[in-house]
Parts: sequence; C-alpha cells; structure tokens
Amino acid sequence: MEGEMLRVIASVGVMAGVTYLIRMLPMAIFRKRIDNVYVKSFLAYVPYAVLAAMTFPEIFGSTASAASAVVGTAAAVLLAYFGRGLLTVALGASAAVFLVQILGF
Repeated sequence: MEGEMLRVIASVGVMAGVTYLIRMLPMAIFRKRIDNVYVKSFLAYVPYAVLAAMTFPEIFGSTASAASAVVGTAAAVLLAYFGRGLLTVALGASAAVFLVQILGF
C-alpha cells in the first residue's frame, strides 16, 4: 500500500514537472514574441497531449479490472464533455469504478 502511494505521488510529480517544463521552455528559449499560428497552436496543445499520454496508462493499470477502468474513463469523459467541474468529474469516475467493482465485473 505504501509503495503504491509513493508511485502515485511520483507520477503526479513527474506530470507536473513535464507540464511546467513544456510551458516554461519556450519562454526561456525564445526571446521574441511567437507570432506563428502553427507554433502557437502546437505549444497550446502539447501539455494536454503529454498529460494524456502519462495519465491513461496509469488509469488502466490502477483498477482491479479493465472493465472498471473503461467505465470510469467513459464516465469522466462524459462528465467533462457536458461541462462538469473537476471535482464532479473525479468523483463521478471514482463512483463508476467503485460500482463496477462492487458488481464484480
């Protein structure tokens, strides 16, 4: 249990560091204002792509079954799509995983 908690904390720390570096490096490297639309678009979406790439494997490896992971992910995506807040999305996904695991899937 203690090793699992350490792994989660390390994962969150790595995600935070990578996201910070991706946002900070362009400001440190480029002295002039970036006017290119394509570069600006790339820099705007990179943090989301990196977070997704680091989060999704953890989502599917942290539950007791793949079915509960899929249901929890679907619940989170649906709640986020309909504009619910972060706390509602997290609680809804957790509740969905809990219910699926209680039902024995």
